[in-house]
Amino acid sequence: MRFAAIADIHGNHLALEAVLADIRAEGIEEIVNLGDVFSGPLEAGRTADLLIPLGLTSVRGNHDRYLIEQDPASMHASDAAAYRQLSPSQLDWLRSLPFDAVYRGEAYLCHATPKDDNLYWLECVSPEGIVSPKPIEAIEALAEGIDLPLILCGHTHIPRAVRLSDGRLIVNPGSVGCPAYDDALPCYHKVEAGHPLAGYAILEKTSAGWTWQFRNVAYDNLAMSRLAAENRRPDWASALATGWLR
Repeated sequence: MRFAAIADIHGNHLALEAVLADIRAEGIEEIVNLGDVFSGPLEAGRTADLLIPLGLTSVRGNHDRYLIEQDPASMHASDAAAYRQLSPSQLDWLRSLPFDAVYRGEAYLCHATPKDDNLYWLECVSPEGIVSPKPIEAIEALAEGIDLPLILCGHTHIPRAVRLSDGRLIVNPGSVGCPAYDDALPCYHKVEAGHPLAGYAILEKTSAGWTWQFRNVAYDNLAMSRLAAENRRPDWASALATGWLR
């Protein structure tokens, strides 16, 4: 059993195109999507046109939820930009997404954590805004009750794999379309990949259990950076050009 996991596309249709092409080149036909698909000052509508017809097993991210729960007039700039591009049927597709899912009886899927779509699972943030790996005890506490060998999450845009003490594997595939961002919660911090490539993960079940491979794919990131700049988002322009917020 071998499949790909994608997460955090954030309206970057060029990055998604490149990742899908790389997945096909790897001979992989099955993909799961871990949410936060459209939000961002890029090409939400074109991303929807590309992604929705694939019929992937998908779960809803926190920004997907904002797009269907919040008043457009009070949305954050990234969500509002995406909302203006999405058709009623594309918003209905977001409404149809579950909070979590089980894939082929082997993998538990959620965007962030099993009970909170806005909580980091594998990382923590210090009061000084430093992002670091979360202690294994705290990671395992969030995995209680999930009786599956493979657990997939996104949300932080940081590719990371953690093997739990009982052998279960948690994998975050990283971000397809947003290599850096900042956030005010739980306190101000930045997450920066340090490069602008698109990311995803390949999961494979072997005789020894589940294994993972993180992949990075080049695409025309500067075109997306220019689009962000045109849309008056210099933070996104920097992130897409370099993987850093400057």
